[in-house]
Amino acid sequence: MRFNRMLLSTALVVVALVIQVSVLARLHLPGAVPDLVLLTVLGLAMVYGHVGGALIGFGAGLLADLVPPADHAAGRYALVLCVIGYLAGLAKPENGRLKSASGPMAVVVAAAIGTTLLYAGVGALVGDTAARHVGLVSLLVTAAVYDLLLAPFVVPGIMALARRAENDPLAEGGSGAKAADVSSGWLSSGTGLRIGSQRGGLRAKAVKARVARAGRIKGVKRL
Repeated sequence: MRFNRMLLSTALVVVALVIQVSVLARLHLPGAVPDLVLLTVLGLAMVYGHVGGALIGFGAGLLADLVPPADHAAGRYALVLCVIGYLAGLAKPENGRLKSASGPMAVVVAAAIGTTLLYAGVGALVGDTAARHVGLVSLLVTAAVYDLLLAPFVVPGIMALARRAENDPLAEGGSGAKAADVSSGWLSSGTGLRIGSQRGGLRAKAVKARVARAGRIKGVKRL
């Protein structure tokens, strides 16, 4: 991984972990805890691909394993997020643009359920049966719901930041409009707001105004 990828990924994962431990974990919501670290890994994986997703997932999971109040064996969550990051990276959009929110939303739900199942499965192998006492079905449902509600506010922004740090052409532009292509693609699909169409209309109006102004200037010169 390039240095800018490592720096941005580390910063985002650390911030996500701090917020999750200090804020989300203290909300005492029923069932699972909203997994901001997982959403961060998903956003980065859908930009950097399966190899980058696996590496980021492993690093993020290992950091979560070591930060208090972790009460499980080190490496357990690292293994889970490594697998999830790899699979999420396979869903990377080919042109980098999210034309519909259905794909990323399906990735988030599948990742939330898959993370819970893998974590419980690895725990069962090492003798940790806490998921059985809490209720696996309740954990699966609440994890999917919480992460799905939080995803529109996290994943598009992380993908936009990752593309900007990569100096991706999609993230460049004089007015910075293209930097929000990923975010607008997600939010416009989910809310029905035609953000891209509005931008296109504004650009067309600006071009027409310039043409009309040039025509007036030429008319004055002829006179």
